[in-house]
Order: sequence, then C-alpha cells, then structure tokens
Amino acid sequence: MQRIIKNDQLVDETWHLLPQEQTLDDLCNSDDLIVPLHLWLDHAHALKARDGGLGVWLDAHEQIEDIADDLEHFQVVALNFPSFTDGRHYSSARLLRERYGYKGEIRAIGDVLRDQLFYMRRCGFDAFAIRADRDPVDALEGLKDFSVTYQAAADDERPLFRRRQG
Repeated sequence: MQRIIKNDQLVDETWHLLPQEQTLDDLCNSDDLIVPLHLWLDHAHALKARDGGLGVWLDAHEQIEDIADDLEHFQVVALNFPSFTDGRHYSSARLLRERYGYKGEIRAIGDVLRDQLFYMRRCGFDAFAIRADRDPVDALEGLKDFSVTYQAAADDERPLFRRRQG
C-alpha cells in the first residue's frame, strides 16, 4: 500500500487515483475515487450519485476554473506535476485556497520530490503523493527545511513583520 504525506504525517493511501483512460464501466460504487477532469466533466451526475468519496485530479495544462463551480462535490483536488520543473499548479493551489475558499484536501501528485514540499505547503497543498522511487519518510523532513518565512502565503496570511507585532 502506498503511503502519502497528509497534514504533516505519513498515512496509508485510501483513495484510488484513476488513470486518464478510465471509463465509468467498472467503477466500484463505494470506493473513494480521484477521477481525471475529463471523466468529471463527462459524467458528473453519475459520479455524484455514488456512495464513495469523490475527488478530481487536474493535469498541468488544465485550469482550476473548470471545476470552480463544483468544488463542494470534492473532498480531494489532486494537482498533477508531470515533471519536477513544471510549477503551474503552485498557482492553482493558491487559487483554490485564496480565490475559491476551498477547504478540502489539495494533493500534489506526479513528479513530487522533497525539495518542493515546503513551498507547496505555503501555496495551500496539504497532501503529497511522493514519487514512487523516493522515500516518503525522507520527504516528510522537507516540510521542516525552513523555520521562518518572511512573506504572506496561503499557509499564513501575515508577513513576518505582522507576526512580530502580535
């Protein structure tokens, strides 16, 4: 069973991340599923009628605005990083938290490495599926790389000078 980092802890993965080519034909009604955006857009009514938990995942070229009106249906929004150097979904996570007020889980999937975790959390991510060839225990330590931040971000809206005044 894969382990993920969620809320600064290692936990067993309980959600099923469906591949892009998945169809509705053989889905279990009670499993917790993270479906690709196209499956949601084509079959939202049927997916909402299921008994299991529902999440959606977006590839790097897909926009948060495509699901903005549907966010209340998702316990998880997973954002795919096809490569370590593709940072488009950092902005997507901030939009989810700051513009759309999304309170559910935002999960980083794909080519996710230790060096990214601290910055991803600052943007609003709270769960991380680390690349399979990397150690999630080591990656968890990446969340502790810095003890103080200067700028405001999704994880703390107050810049350092405001925190010092408090």
